[in-house]
Amino acid sequence: MKDNKPSEGGEPTSAAQCQASLRHRILVVEDDEDMRRLNTEVLKQFGYQVDAVEDGAIAWDTLQRNKYDLVVTDNAMPNLSGVELLRKLHAARMALPVIMATGALPKESMQDPWPQPIAMLLKPYTLVALVAAVQEVLPTTSGAREQNAPPPNEQSQPPKAGWLL
Repeated sequence: MKDNKPSEGGEPTSAAQCQASLRHRILVVEDDEDMRRLNTEVLKQFGYQVDAVEDGAIAWDTLQRNKYDLVVTDNAMPNLSGVELLRKLHAARMALPVIMATGALPKESMQDPWPQPIAMLLKPYTLVALVAAVQEVLPTTSGAREQNAPPPNEQSQPPKAGWLL
């Protein structure tokens, strides 16, 4: 997978931009191994420090031991769903932004109020959309963020093969 790279405009253009993002730690929570690996690799390419786990229960344990700036989580996972993880974060008063990347809106949104994520990505999403959401939530500096972001017209172009999630 290391041979795959985001499209030209999607890569950081300097080591300084990568360094600007390194202070941000992200926890990726995804039960699908391929998606977890892709999400992790692309975020690392943009200079973020990324840890990845396969379910919400492991994520909760990891969040107890480590400090993160952002969680990117699926919802439908074994042991503890993304919504249940959000509830635990809320109950523990952990002020941590969450991007929920899921195949369908959680059923809980219709039945029982739950702490809402700061952003939602509906599958299938592109890695460009993932990076854009992360950069929106965790801006570095305004100049680095603008240079680091994919060109505006790239979001309207179809993703390259292998990059659609």
